[in-house]
Amino acid sequence: MKEIFTVHHNDACCAARTGVLELPHGTVQTPVFMPVGTNATVKAITKDSLEEIGFEIILANTYHLYLRPGPELMQKAGGLHGFSGWKRNFLTDSGGFQVFSLSQLRKITEEGVKFQSHIDGSRHLFTPESVVDTQVMFNSDIQMQLDVCTGFGTEYKKAVSALDITSKWALRAKAEWLKKRDEGYMGMLFPIVQGNFYKDLRQKSAEFVASLDTPGIAIGGLSVGEDFDTYCEFLEYTVPLLPKNKPLYVMGIGTPDFILESVYAGIDMFDCVLPTRNARNGSYFTHDGPLSIKKECYKEDFSPIDSECDCKVCREYSRAYLRHLYKNDEILSSMLASYHNLYFLHSLVKDIRKAINEDRFVEFKNSFMARYGCVKARSL
Repeated sequence: MKEIFTVHHNDACCAARTGVLELPHGTVQTPVFMPVGTNATVKAITKDSLEEIGFEIILANTYHLYLRPGPELMQKAGGLHGFSGWKRNFLTDSGGFQVFSLSQLRKITEEGVKFQSHIDGSRHLFTPESVVDTQVMFNSDIQMQLDVCTGFGTEYKKAVSALDITSKWALRAKAEWLKKRDEGYMGMLFPIVQGNFYKDLRQKSAEFVASLDTPGIAIGGLSVGEDFDTYCEFLEYTVPLLPKNKPLYVMGIGTPDFILESVYAGIDMFDCVLPTRNARNGSYFTHDGPLSIKKECYKEDFSPIDSECDCKVCREYSRAYLRHLYKNDEILSSMLASYHNLYFLHSLVKDIRKAINEDRFVEFKNSFMARYGCVKARSL
């Protein structure tokens, strides 16, 4: 199978790298931050604004779209792209995390996972094959395998069981995906490295997933409640175990500190709901750290959110006005804050790519984080 990933440049001082993904709906420059559009829409922002900012790929959620509006309707509409109007790439997760976090009643067996809908209590079964088939009906450009999610603090015996099932499901998912490829489906499958916070299990999982020789690989089970140093430790342990010719994806990463550490470790792709969720709660990214617009000190502050940001929100609106919108629960508050936060992260990732290509990523990372003021930042 043709490789979908080309590495353009490796930074001279660390594992950071730039590259290009070749996907069915266009190329994607890496490293890349991907906004999360759970219900085939990124909350409080239009597809046209996402395109204006420059995003080349966004996420949608299999669990939520499976339940409503359903894969059959989605297929009739022309998949995610026809249904939503977004013409670039979609990555869809398997829905496994939502099954385990939203469903009170679930039962995991080697066959799959039985669960009740959080919407109406109806009963459903996800199998590795059915999840692949659902994402095919969505016409996902990248789809994820069904896996068993485990949280920080899971005991070793349970982590072993979860990894064993995840590995068996990966084999079944790959077989079903290959069948759909033979039928004309063009999307890519990424299996998921698990193993919780046990290095022997991480190594076992990484070696197994690498042996599957799929177009890309996701690293799961991180950013699930562990402290920042533990996150970095297990990420930096796992990445060298994986092939260098595959794009590597860490799920659920969406703040500058986590993004910079992930790139430093050699990660190419990341996503998170946090930028838009924070936006709806009045929190803006700035070069000097997060800014909470609800504070009284901004009531008569007519400066922009970030004087160094050239997004249209910073060019056209003051902190005082944005605070006014937030305090009055105006819909525009969420829209403008979401636009700014996504623009900020997209610009950060562009600056990261430039720094890598110029072999100065470590310097850029340390300088950015020193100003950002995050106590989690590690000087390297």
